Amino acid sequence: MKFIKIKETCIYVHDLEQAKKFYGEILELPLISYVMGKHLFFQAGSSVLLIFNPEDSKTKTTPPAHYGGGKQHFAFEVASDGYEEAKAWALAKGIKIIDEVTWETGCKSFYFEDPEGNVLEIVPAKGIWPQ
Repeated sequence: MKFIKIKETCIYVHDLEQAKKFYGEILELPLISYVMGKHLFFQAGSSVLLIFNPEDSKTKTTPPAHYGGGKQHFAFEVASDGYEEAKAWALAKGIKIIDEVTWETGCKSFYFEDPEGNVLEIVPAKGIWPQ
């Protein structure tokens, strides 16, 4: 089997309303689905960000139960030449950048947290990982 990419990324939050405001209003991701107390699904480019209430999703029978907790991490990809613009946009939105790393390749990425404390990263399309 040859995988193309990871289509969905899943995180777990307890306050879906707060997550809806952050991901939908601040990060401006298009909302695909919202079921109060259960989940939020957002479009992120050609991928989907799934946000589940862990208390609800751990009792499911189909699709299979899943849940997690703690500080989860995922990265959003921006155009290779759009990194500095993305950083300026985040700062203008009031997003506090908690770290910026320069990788072995010389490319940078920056980190910030969502209201639940999950660690999000912005990475340029090319340069962080060897091709």
